[in-house]
Amino acid sequence: MDSQGSRLQDDPDVRVLMTGSTLRKVKSRMWKKPRHFRLLEDGLSIWYKSRWLGKGHSTFSVSEVEAVREGHHSEVLQSITDEFSADLCFTLVFHGRQGNLDLVAESPEEARAWIRGLRKLIHRARTMDEKQRLDQWVQDWFHKADKNNDGKMNFKEVRKLLKMMNVDMNEEHALHLFTMADRSQSGSLELEQFVLFYKMLTQRDEVWRVFQDYSGDGETLMLEELENFLNVEQQEGEGSAQHARQLMEHYDPSGSAKKQGTMSLDSFQIYLCSPEGSIFKPDCLGLYQDMSQPLSHYFISSSHNTYLMEDQLRGQSSLEAYIQALKRGCRCVEVDCWDGSDGEPVVYHGHTFTSKILFKDIIATLKEYAFTTSDFPVILSLENHCSVEQQTVMAHHLNKILGDTLLRNILDGHTTPQCLPSPQELKGKVLLKAKKIGDAEGSLDRMLTDDISDDDGLTNGEAVEEESKLSRELSDLVVYCKSVHFRGFKGTPLHTKCNEMSSFSESKAKRLAKEAGADFVRHNVKQLSRIYPSGLRTDSSNYNPQELWNVGCQIVALNFQTAGLEMDLNDGLFGQNGRCGYVLKPSFMRDKHTTFNLEEPQEQPGYKPLRLSIQVISGQQLPKVNQKEGSIVDPLVRVEVYGVPQDQTKEETSHIHNNGFNPVWNQTLNFVIHTPHLAMVRFVVEDYDKTSKNDFIGQYTLPFMCIQTGYRHIHLLSRDGTAIPPASLFVFISISKRT
Repeated sequence: MDSQGSRLQDDPDVRVLMTGSTLRKVKSRMWKKPRHFRLLEDGLSIWYKSRWLGKGHSTFSVSEVEAVREGHHSEVLQSITDEFSADLCFTLVFHGRQGNLDLVAESPEEARAWIRGLRKLIHRARTMDEKQRLDQWVQDWFHKADKNNDGKMNFKEVRKLLKMMNVDMNEEHALHLFTMADRSQSGSLELEQFVLFYKMLTQRDEVWRVFQDYSGDGETLMLEELENFLNVEQQEGEGSAQHARQLMEHYDPSGSAKKQGTMSLDSFQIYLCSPEGSIFKPDCLGLYQDMSQPLSHYFISSSHNTYLMEDQLRGQSSLEAYIQALKRGCRCVEVDCWDGSDGEPVVYHGHTFTSKILFKDIIATLKEYAFTTSDFPVILSLENHCSVEQQTVMAHHLNKILGDTLLRNILDGHTTPQCLPSPQELKGKVLLKAKKIGDAEGSLDRMLTDDISDDDGLTNGEAVEEESKLSRELSDLVVYCKSVHFRGFKGTPLHTKCNEMSSFSESKAKRLAKEAGADFVRHNVKQLSRIYPSGLRTDSSNYNPQELWNVGCQIVALNFQTAGLEMDLNDGLFGQNGRCGYVLKPSFMRDKHTTFNLEEPQEQPGYKPLRLSIQVISGQQLPKVNQKEGSIVDPLVRVEVYGVPQDQTKEETSHIHNNGFNPVWNQTLNFVIHTPHLAMVRFVVEDYDKTSKNDFIGQYTLPFMCIQTGYRHIHLLSRDGTAIPPASLFVFISISKRT
């Protein structure tokens, strides 16, 4: 452990974790089994017996845990409230889509020690700097490879470890490094010597070469030399001098920088691997956009069938699915409501075998978690299949549980809204999206537009019949998101009311985008549009959201529970602006007179295409995908661009044989970006296989406008969108005007 970790070892709660406890692992009301849990010596890994008898065991890292919930704060623990009191129960919530771990302690004191101890360890893991994180990673490998737990590793164990770490090194070179690190000449390495071995192993020649280009003496960077590097390579311009001073003070672990005004190679490498050296512009990470424009001017992170954890036919409906979507920054959640047998509305995927949850429990979950990640409004999209009686029950629950959080009235005091309010004005509010009983003006408009030929249009008689199935109490709660049938892009004033919005299936939306893209863009300047996946996607697969963002659709709803390219794009787009779930659309999508045509971006006023050049230099510590012993990855990097049709393209490097540890490509991939403000760039690393489909290793997706130029690291994410440190790519990026 580092010094901070050593101090934690003296903490009484952490000592309880290191001693270990028998806790009940709970999977359901019927499945509750005792398991022995303890914190390992590294201060970061939790070990537990996965079976009561035999040798089976599992470990997980504290850094994988997002939060520790006290009491009956999961559906599983709520099912056993009659058996175990709240002060014995706690839940570990993991990052990404990994399921919760529900535990019951023997005593309230033991539960409190685990809850407090884990929270301290999680805080420590989050506040580690890059150097501490890397040291911890090295220690983890040491403990993994030290099979007999004697605190030492002989050469045979080191060879095995190199395979585990994705390193294919000839025996002679490995033995040479081992002998250099074995200063006591004992034939084995203790932890400190292993750290030295690892440093020799991971010497980054490509970083050293960049360092040498700017270092006068080859040993250190003077302040002026670092400033020169930031100005020339990182293209930082005027702020380079001040930034150089800040970097020297921040990334010099010895503190000698202040005295000598220099930066060492180690410190330079730590800077390049830090968030500041990341490909993502730091200025775009926080809340940086204007949040005072109408709702229709923003892309809104949106979930489809939010209640499902799995597929659409037999999947489990769960409150946890809402919590996970909301903590990912989702701002539009869906509720599919049906009549319950005892007068209480239930939520599930109708006419399927998916399990059911109570509507009121979802609203209580929304009340608790809606604004933990973002303060900006949440839209509750209601798919209403209930009788009038149970709709009234729903209205009661919405009013009682949400209270003032629920928006019930138009903000500006008018009887009908003049324009949609902004996310800023709606902070901390839940908006209901549902059908609404029409007022006199609405009825007149409907009579005027009775001969509608659109396949979604309703005759006047059908509209009246539909309204008779609505509860007045529920209807009155719909203010800014009134669901209406789409009647075409041109029509009477009815179709330009800002508080009316339509939902489109992906196929219909794609057809409209293709046939009338410019009209769709203009429609979405004032109106909200919601897009949802085809009903044929019973496996909860997703469509590509980019095609609908291209025409300004705001609420492009995806199955959040399904990992893959589509959710990578969603996570990438909404990774900016403080992850608040709202991203301001480009200016040409907010102008009601816009002439933007996604098929012909060069016709757009102010058209300025850009060249994107990406030199893929190297990779670092890529994870193994094939766990077969002796198997080592053959990595390649593919860069994919998503945006308007002319920007959709991909290029890839060649593959490197048998090296996932420190592969070097030094290959440049070039792109032309016609509509930069809509483009997304995705980096994918795969394990090449000449006989079958390549295996996925990691990815990273971000908006083109958030890319930092210069020498940058791309910190890879798993298929699930969670970090896989220290796996990264080292690249050099330049962006220039296309001449």
